[in-house]
Amino acid sequence: MVEIKRDFYLKQLIERKDNGMIKVITGIRRCGKSFLLFTIFKRYLLESGVDADHIIEIALDGIENEELRDPRQCFRYMKDAMKDGGKYYILLDEVQFMPRFEEVLNSLLRMSNVDVYVTGSNSRFLSSDIVTEFRGRGDEVRIYPLSFAEFYSACDSDYDSAWDDYMIYGGLPQIMSFRSERQKAEYLKNIFSNVYLKDVIERNNIQNADEIGILVDILASAIGSPTNPTKIANTFASERQMSYTNKTISNHIDHLADAFLISKASRYDVKGRKYIGANLKYYFTDLGLRNARLNFRQQEPAHIMENIVYNELLIRGYNVDVGVVEVFDKKEEQRVRKQLEVDFVVNQGSQRYYIQVAYDMTSEEKQRQELKSLRNIPDSFKKIVIVNGTKKPWRNDEGFVIMGMKYFLLNADSLEF
Repeated sequence: MVEIKRDFYLKQLIERKDNGMIKVITGIRRCGKSFLLFTIFKRYLLESGVDADHIIEIALDGIENEELRDPRQCFRYMKDAMKDGGKYYILLDEVQFMPRFEEVLNSLLRMSNVDVYVTGSNSRFLSSDIVTEFRGRGDEVRIYPLSFAEFYSACDSDYDSAWDDYMIYGGLPQIMSFRSERQKAEYLKNIFSNVYLKDVIERNNIQNADEIGILVDILASAIGSPTNPTKIANTFASERQMSYTNKTISNHIDHLADAFLISKASRYDVKGRKYIGANLKYYFTDLGLRNARLNFRQQEPAHIMENIVYNELLIRGYNVDVGVVEVFDKKEEQRVRKQLEVDFVVNQGSQRYYIQVAYDMTSEEKQRQELKSLRNIPDSFKKIVIVNGTKKPWRNDEGFVIMGMKYFLLNADSLEF
């Protein structure tokens, strides 16, 4: 299997090395956190002159380390491994398997000769109580499944084949080791049920596994479409004759987000400069998992493209919302209020971009439809349309940047064009 360089994340760990904080590496299970820490980062430490016996690594999800899930035993084991006053690098994998892990980490923080790196697969890791425990000394590095650029760098096929593969099977690193489509599909279906969903059900003590299974299917079918717990509850009542309360649905969505399976995008009123509470959009962290859940039946390229763009923007460190622009149209001599959608309002510091994702812009009608919301935004931040294909970026007469998906994904600074 080809080793995929994850230099983007390695650089983040190197920048944080020896900064006196606990480096918390989070992300969905099987996205490559352990490989990054135990193989890529450990190799960097060794090549930088750190002695092997000054690197203490413990994978807490392994049965061989079951006794080290006891916090006292684990702490004693690490202390015993420190034979001198030199600098020690502690690598702890899947630390949520240890009860009271925050106490262990706080004890390590008080030692001047250790630098600590931990991984975990749920965002509770950085919930307010744990951040309080760390007293502001936790430093998160969020890892995602392979970006398309990472995926493509390890492919031995051309862009079109790699793109088709990525749209269907996503970017979990293990996918790269399978040759046949059948193996890829079976792997994704199996881990969705037996790893991700099982994990969420057990961790949150969910009694009705069928409910959350159906909820996942509904969210998977609705990527890129605004929805809310009330709508979903109505769907359960009308189509399934099942009672599933708004509150339970909302809690279950939070559990899926905590496990990094899905992300929520809030809706932002561009003209009113405020968030709109109702109707969030949900996107899947990995499209292969989403497609596997639906038995690879719903392959709408427009929505899948939108999800891939959303994930890529998060990987690059942007804050991403869904935009709403209110306009007034004339209908039979009356002014009618309408809401137009901007796929993404993208912020980072003082920078802002408005992005539309368009699978097809060949007809004039399609162009008018995709550009209308951008034309009605009353500020001068950059407006970008990402279209399917390999087009190099260009500016139209209105100053909008049009670029192909290939250019957007393979150029880390593509939004700066």
